[in-house]
Amino acid sequence: MNTRKTLLIALFTGLIIVGTFLKIPLPPVPITLQTFFVILAGLLGGMTFGFLSTLLYLLLGLIGLPVFTSGGGLSALIGPTSGYLISMLFASAIAGFLSDRVKQEDNRVKHIVFCAIGGLIATLFIYGCGVTWLKISLSMDWTTALKVGVYPFIIGGIIKLSVALIITYSFKERFDTLIKKEIEE
Repeated sequence: MNTRKTLLIALFTGLIIVGTFLKIPLPPVPITLQTFFVILAGLLGGMTFGFLSTLLYLLLGLIGLPVFTSGGGLSALIGPTSGYLISMLFASAIAGFLSDRVKQEDNRVKHIVFCAIGGLIATLFIYGCGVTWLKISLSMDWTTALKVGVYPFIIGGIIKLSVALIITYSFKERFDTLIKKEIEE
């Protein structure tokens, strides 16, 4: 892995952390920008890049740094929102996997369609895992779990995904060039 790619992974990890604290506090699950940066990391950087950025974020929280909305450490990672947190690791890889399938320079329209599908699947994966763990950990029925764990996030999720797609469409080629430039030097 080259130095630029390593620094960009660290940068996206930092953006995910910042996104954690840009929030609207709704109990038990706040609305944050974490998922935006998680999906953007996958769409811009690809499967491995998104996975590593999110993994680093989760590891920082696991060792005790207060990077989750509920703090840090193992107890924060296994709380009611842990389904959302852990699913982000795989969601970034899902978005990145589909982003990697078509090169933007070969076909920009097909690439953005794949990114949209990847981002949508990644978002639904986060909601699905998150609400399932929320239901189990707080002993909720499905109706209540959906009311507090999915419905408040739908409009924001659509907006976040739309913005992530616009950014990806605008900056993907430059981002790829930035990562690969050091390899060629």
